[in-house]
Amino acid sequence: MSQGRVIKVSGPLVEAANMEAANIRDIVKVGNMQLVGEIIQMENDVAAIQVYEETSGLGLNEPVETTGQPLSVELGPGLMSQMFDGIQRPLKKIEEVTKSEYLARGINVPVLDEDALWQLESKVSIGDYVEPGDVIGVVQETAIVEHRIMVPKGVSGTIKRIESGEKTVNDIVYTVEQKDGSVFEGTMKQKWPVRQGRPYKRKLLPTSPLVTGQRVIDTFFPVAKGGAAAIPGPFGAGKTVIQHQIAKYSDVDIVVYVGCGERGNEMTEVLEEFPKLIDPNTGESLMERTVLIANTSNMPVAAREASIYTGITIAEYYRDMGYSVAIMADSTSRWAEALREMSGRLEEMPGDEGYPAYLGSRIAEYYERAGLVEVMGNSGKQGSVTAISAVSPPGGDTSEPVTQNTLRVVKVFWGLDSSLSQKRHFPAIDWLESYSLYQDEIGETIDQSRNINWSEMVNRGMSILQQESDLQEIVQLVGVESLSDKDRITMMTARMLREDYLQQNAYDDVDTYTSFDKQVSMLENILHFDEQARQAQEYGATYTDIETGTSQVRHRIARSKYIAEEDREQIDQIKESIDIDMREILQSGGGN
Repeated sequence: MSQGRVIKVSGPLVEAANMEAANIRDIVKVGNMQLVGEIIQMENDVAAIQVYEETSGLGLNEPVETTGQPLSVELGPGLMSQMFDGIQRPLKKIEEVTKSEYLARGINVPVLDEDALWQLESKVSIGDYVEPGDVIGVVQETAIVEHRIMVPKGVSGTIKRIESGEKTVNDIVYTVEQKDGSVFEGTMKQKWPVRQGRPYKRKLLPTSPLVTGQRVIDTFFPVAKGGAAAIPGPFGAGKTVIQHQIAKYSDVDIVVYVGCGERGNEMTEVLEEFPKLIDPNTGESLMERTVLIANTSNMPVAAREASIYTGITIAEYYRDMGYSVAIMADSTSRWAEALREMSGRLEEMPGDEGYPAYLGSRIAEYYERAGLVEVMGNSGKQGSVTAISAVSPPGGDTSEPVTQNTLRVVKVFWGLDSSLSQKRHFPAIDWLESYSLYQDEIGETIDQSRNINWSEMVNRGMSILQQESDLQEIVQLVGVESLSDKDRITMMTARMLREDYLQQNAYDDVDTYTSFDKQVSMLENILHFDEQARQAQEYGATYTDIETGTSQVRHRIARSKYIAEEDREQIDQIKESIDIDMREILQSGGGN
């Protein structure tokens, strides 16, 4: 183990001499307090070290030791339902050990509980041939997550020993005799460097929708399982709430939530809310399928840069088991600011707005690790990682570098509009500016799997909203009375789409989540109303006749968002009421 000495301290950046035996990306122990750091630059025997802990009190000539290993995470049973910091230190365990609410410096606590016993059920037999990615056994990690113990990279051969029963993560549970005659002794945990993507057989084209329960997203701007989406928006527009909603209700197996440089009270809200909430897909607590990575704004800035790599590596690990995983990063702007700070301290040539010139490639590297893949091993299983990240551009200016570099690599843009949030319209996703490049593939998949014409319904709905936007300019100039009856029907339908369908209350017990079947019923009713109203106009009914004669059914359409899932037949009955009202309008003289 090579030992150097501190020669300079500049905030989280420390320079150490006599480090000729160390390598770039090595993890080092800095000073007498054994602070965790990572070498990010080498010049002769001088190493520039990014320290992941507070460096105040660190003195010159204190020792620096390299571990010879890159920044890695421990992967195994016990990850689920846990909360870690940016470099995977277990925060609850540290609180128990230190009896303090503050993160002590230099503390070394095992990532996974080394005393916990897990009931391992073997899935292979002695003499079976295994290769990387093959599942040798399973452990019931939580009530809904089956943890699959996989053969690590670089190991293949014949099973010589396999044991079921109660085991700790450090117990040797199987051995593999490899082709060269060596014997690999396997435990239930493995390590993986966070900056290196985990291997897979091949990447596939994502076409299945990630159903989030948020109507504006699932209908107009869907993201595919294995896709990538960005949520740029100004302060107060609702980025965090949207991510919380997706983390709570999306139809994925695992959620990894990374609080990257955001306020501590937001992570507190997650910690308090998630255990109480019931996952509509499993009936269990949301924490049973959630891993939290917390690196809030008051924690060391250097660890913020590592936090999203820690999160995506854990997400890839569960993907390799064949699970569908969603990773939320809130927000990548704070991560980029950490990059900018470290780059400035290294005196690197700045790019746009002071960000490092490699900002775009770092953002692309992160999002490229999302995807739908055929996993390693002989199972033939598929797994996916869906990356959904908030971006916090200063003043909501989406032309700034972080947003622009993000939009170059993601295929879904949920642009938040401050004017919508000021009108209390949430989610404040601007339906005229946002887009999804998965729309066609997902629409085709839904049309075929559910035997409905979903794509046409979505296109009709968006067309009405776009027509309303065009008509709005005329209304502002000369008033709504100047419009033709046909255009006023368009305005009425668009208002129903906006207020009764797209607007959704995250804090209402029923409206917070809408199943896809309920979304179909609600959208069908609004479009059916539009169709029948136009037909009634053709038979002579005026706009005033339609407005007056349909007030009750429009009220029922508006209230349908608050109808519980089990009472959905009440929504389906609205269509018949629309037909009855239109007939009565025509029979009462509206269509002479």
